[in-house]
Amino acid sequence: MIRTNQHIVPHLWYDKEAKKAAEFYASVFPDSRITNIITLHDTPSGDADLVSFELLGQKFMAISAGPFFKFNPSISFIVNFDPAQEKDASEKLNEVWIKLSEGGKVLIPLDKYLISEKYGWVQDKFGLSWQLILTNPEGERRPPIVPSLLFVGDKCGKAEEAINFYLSVFKNSKKCQIVRYPHNMEPNREGTIMFSDFMLENQWFAAMDSAEEHEFNFNEAISFMVYCDTQEEIDYYWEKLSAVPEAEQCGWLRDMNGLSWQIVPREMDKMMSSATPEQIARVNMAILKMKKLDLGELQKVYKD
Repeated sequence: MIRTNQHIVPHLWYDKEAKKAAEFYASVFPDSRITNIITLHDTPSGDADLVSFELLGQKFMAISAGPFFKFNPSISFIVNFDPAQEKDASEKLNEVWIKLSEGGKVLIPLDKYLISEKYGWVQDKFGLSWQLILTNPEGERRPPIVPSLLFVGDKCGKAEEAINFYLSVFKNSKKCQIVRYPHNMEPNREGTIMFSDFMLENQWFAAMDSAEEHEFNFNEAISFMVYCDTQEEIDYYWEKLSAVPEAEQCGWLRDMNGLSWQIVPREMDKMMSSATPEQIARVNMAILKMKKLDLGELQKVYKD
């Protein structure tokens, strides 16, 4: 079922491949489709394609905006295959694994582990990371796709603090499962988060710490768009989340954990999907001059 009122939408940054990647993912996952494509002209990256799409009923957005940011495994997407919902869940997992692995890189081989009868972690041909898992049919039902945050390097050990912070910021939120590292699992410190999931605005997320050697961390390649109904709501999230003033631009911000968010009016999504090329150009030019988005000003330039 499509979430028409999804409050938080993952945003993927590509060099030039946003449309091609969205078409690929829509071919890999059922109940998936591209919903809209807009070309933004005269951006700092030149012409940029903005692609809206849905995978397994969940909304995503992607942009082709130049080679400035690269995907890495600090943010991945867990794909749940639930035998309680589909009898052929294991076979479907295998099919998706084969398609995502082609031209990509296996990070954890598909195999049986303590966490699942079947699990694997793969980076696809576009660099995006996916964790495929055959879920426990006796456990609490999880959505098909869950964004997962990996806290590494100087952020390792801060997953629980980050979860509690996000729970304090977002409404309709709750802490769910927590699995901690036991003794003798060096280099990971006992008590830090091996795996945890939680809900923000009724949407599932996961988080984990890893003290292994990793040469990556959060960046703007994957951000989370927070849709707001009013300027007051935009102001609220901006004040709560923004921790790096120099990263504030065009509705983007970076929080204290290094995670990137876009605080956007929900109305802008409707504007852009039904706008004329002239209206799109005016709204885009206005956005490029802003840090925090001004809903009233965007409404004004859209109507002019």
